[in-house]
Amino acid sequence: MSDGITQVFGLLGKRWTGVILASLMEGPVHFADLRRSVSGISERMLSDRLVELAAAGLVLREVDEGPPLRVAYRLTERGAALKPALTELGEWAEKCLLKGEDSC
Repeated sequence: MSDGITQVFGLLGKRWTGVILASLMEGPVHFADLRRSVSGISERMLSDRLVELAAAGLVLREVDEGPPLRVAYRLTERGAALKPALTELGEWAEKCLLKGEDSC
């Protein structure tokens, strides 16, 4: 299991990656909208993270030739399979990190 955990956090543990994936959980998002939803990320960093996620088979880039030309991103089936794990992590963080409950 440690090799799998090492790989998962090597990819998902990078800054912004989890937030990007969470932003894509509800469906395709255009680049500009994604940039606005991930507060504090630069366009360059967002682009780099999306390239990494696409290379890992988690995100698909779709181009609408327009006019105007628009690029949207969506989760692949593999990326969507992360939803239960990310939801669980979000619930854990809400309970244990943000509220600081002792029952964690």
